[in-house]
Formats: sequence, structure tokens, C-alpha cells
Amino acid sequence: MREEYFKNHRIPGATKISKMLKKQGTRVGRRTVAGIMNENGWKSKVVKKYKATTNSNHNLPVAENLLNQDFKATAINEKWVSDITYIPTDEGWLYLAGILDLCGKETVGWSMNERMTKGLVINALNQANMRRNNPKGVLLHSDRGSHIALMIIKTYSKRVATSAP
Repeated sequence: MREEYFKNHRIPGATKISKMLKKQGTRVGRRTVAGIMNENGWKSKVVKKYKATTNSNHNLPVAENLLNQDFKATAINEKWVSDITYIPTDEGWLYLAGILDLCGKETVGWSMNERMTKGLVINALNQANMRRNNPKGVLLHSDRGSHIALMIIKTYSKRVATSAP
């Protein structure tokens, strides 16, 4: 039992370990395994499942892909890229929106929140604009997520050129 538990990086619980042992010819019940694991302080690690952060299936307008995989920039404020990611914590998910200037690979804006809303993206873009003195003509490249599309439509459609893959 100990060998299976540690060989599998302390991930399996009593049910999986009892099944593994049964396949090897050792008949042992799940409750017995659970009791032995409990006595030894062995706890199953919960493996976090993938959590999608991009909703590409929406009816909002999506900008043409102006960047077209050309991630080289020759001047600051020429091309920015943005994305949202999630960070698992003991208290739940935290969502992080970031905006990166491709010239120098500097993060120019970011925002974090426990909810993934359009405000998360708007705050990151507001910070980027403030830090860079409201540049004009910046190409903002993002995925096809609805939060980015909503933010651009409602807030920056006249001030920032956009693109999506």
C-alpha cells in the first residue's frame, strides 16, 4: 500500500489504491485501505482539473487578426497582447488579466479579481493606458474571449485598434 501511494506521487486515495492492490492479487477493501492511510497520515492529493478561461463561442463581433503571428515589435506601444489566466488558491480561483508590450516584453497593465468579468480586462487596459500616457494607434491583440470583445466594444473601440487570432 505504501509503495503504491508514494510511487503515484501521493495522489491516489483509498479507492484507487485498493483497486491497484486487487489487480496485483492482494484482496483488500477500500475501508481497510482508508483506515491504514488515515493511521499513517496519508492523504490523497486532489488534482485540479483544467478550467477554461476563454469563451470563444459568443455572438459578439470579433476583430480581424491584424497581428497574424508577427510577435516582433520595433517600438514601444506598437503592439500589445492580452490574455486572462486563472490561479488556484486555497480560497478559490483568482483571475489575472495581463497586457504585455511586445517591444521589450514588459507587462504594462494587469488586474486580478476573484471573478472573471469585463471589468477585470478594463482595469488592466486602463492601467496600461495610464502607465503609457494614453498612446494612440496601439495594436491590441487578444484571444476571441467574450470579455475582451465586450471590453473593446463598450470602452475602447474608438481609441485602440484590436485584433484576435
